[in-house]
Amino acid sequence: MNRTPRRYRISLHLSGGQTEVVHFTSLEQFQDWYQGLVNASAEGAFVNVPLSDLDGEFLVVRPDAVIGMRVEPQYALIDDA
Repeated sequence: MNRTPRRYRISLHLSGGQTEVVHFTSLEQFQDWYQGLVNASAEGAFVNVPLSDLDGEFLVVRPDAVIGMRVEPQYALIDDA
């Protein structure tokens, strides 16, 4: 039986050494956001990173400041720790 992730935890590793954790409810939602990040990197514009804990609040970063990402599927409430 296949498990379905409840959400996806994304760890953004930034050029200054910071790591910001955000969550997306589906992989497709993350892929849509990531496509906007890739497209904006050519323009040098800022990109909004949705903070799921705070509805309507965003972290704003330049795409070239994101040097790495880790995508983790989360299946149960225990993953919130």
